[in-house]
Amino acid sequence: MDTNTLTAPADTNAVPSTLNTNGRSMSLQDCIQEALTHNLDVQIERYQPQISYYGVRTSYGGYDPTFSFSGQRNYNDQGAAFENGIIIPPTITAGNSFDSSLNGNTPWGMSYTLGAINSPFVVSETHAQGNNTNANLAENTSGSVGLSLTQPVLKNFWIDQTRLNIRLAKNQLKSDEQGLRLQIINSVTAVENAYYELIFAQENVKVQEEALNLAQTQLDQDRQRVQIGTLAQLDVQQDEAQVATSQANLIAAQYTLVQNQNTLKNLLTDAYAKWHDTDIQPKAALAAPPQSFDLQHSWKQGMTKRPDLLQERLLVERQGIQLKFDRNQLFPEIDLVGSYGFNGSGKEYSDVFSQINDGSRPFYTAGAQLTVPLSNQGPRNTYKASKITLQQLLLKLKQFEQNVLVQIDNAVKNAQSTYQSVQATRQARIYAEAALDAEEKKYTVGKSTTFTVLQLQDNLTSARSQEIRALANYNEALSNLAQQEGTTLERNRIDIQVR
Repeated sequence: MDTNTLTAPADTNAVPSTLNTNGRSMSLQDCIQEALTHNLDVQIERYQPQISYYGVRTSYGGYDPTFSFSGQRNYNDQGAAFENGIIIPPTITAGNSFDSSLNGNTPWGMSYTLGAINSPFVVSETHAQGNNTNANLAENTSGSVGLSLTQPVLKNFWIDQTRLNIRLAKNQLKSDEQGLRLQIINSVTAVENAYYELIFAQENVKVQEEALNLAQTQLDQDRQRVQIGTLAQLDVQQDEAQVATSQANLIAAQYTLVQNQNTLKNLLTDAYAKWHDTDIQPKAALAAPPQSFDLQHSWKQGMTKRPDLLQERLLVERQGIQLKFDRNQLFPEIDLVGSYGFNGSGKEYSDVFSQINDGSRPFYTAGAQLTVPLSNQGPRNTYKASKITLQQLLLKLKQFEQNVLVQIDNAVKNAQSTYQSVQATRQARIYAEAALDAEEKKYTVGKSTTFTVLQLQDNLTSARSQEIRALANYNEALSNLAQQEGTTLERNRIDIQVR
């Protein structure tokens, strides 16, 4: 099995931004492609389908034929005997025996043995000894070759242990393929959210820098007013407090930016040390593209594409396979048996092989054998437990499906809500800018106070932060909705090929 191929297209709508000295400009698709190649979670999960594939191949090993060969030397010295006044000389029996066979099973449950059936090839010699003289009384070679078959017609007929192992292994392979899709969806979603959080953090730093500039400008102007005697020193102290607060907010925003940088880097690479000094610069700006939402369509997507839901269904299917096997084990064993082959004997091996080749001494058997466990307690209770387990898994599946519907419903409503928040926060920012501008004009002519101006500056900073926060939340809500639907791969045009 080859490795999995993961591809994501390049972003053609990227908007370039200013780079730092050690910056690296990256679009969202650039980040996703980097994560598909180097994300450690994806790399780890990518091996699981391969392991399961070899598990399937291993389960087919139950049909591998087995060749066996054995040989031994037999020697038996019976010693002299005294019978009716007569001394019977010692008798020595010596011989060589060889046995070989080819054994195996077929996909329909039949077992076969090809080779020596009734007896191995035996070379025997019988000697009588008396008065130090050896007398060769007998020397013989014999053997048989044939085919023996056993076919179950009840227990182990429509499913046996080997076929059970194969079907369970194939089921596990399908589940692990869905597990890989799930991991990729989760990783891509995490990259998207981290990317939007990085943009938010960068924009928030700019907002806090603007807030500091506003506070510093207000402080400088008020110091001049104090010097000319048009403003009290107490108002300047309010300005100084505002500058200090703005500096603290900027420091916190800068730290958040560093954290978000590290979060995204950790998702993109398996060599963090090489990325440590790289400053990722997102090419795109936060935007709020309108999108229509259809709950019924989203539900349909989730019911057919959610990898974790498909895994739950495969788990039910797996238990169904096990239940079928356990039910089959309740029946008695009724096997058709038969064999056919040829015997041979003579003084030499060549005589035996010649007779077997001629087919002059055939043999065959045909019949049936019945094996019935008297209580069958083990299989009966195993079957009952499997049946109850299946009922339990069906209920869990129903619960999982219901949870998916709820999760998608919440995700749709969250996306709708965050989009409305974008519109509201944009208007709030516009109003805050207008209010501050008007208040600054009033302050210039002495019709307002420093406290009021500083308060409106805070309002504007808060409004700007809330606007970019709403933009980031909306984009993340769309990403999370795709995750809940199981459509993240299609949304980002990612193709997974498992070979």
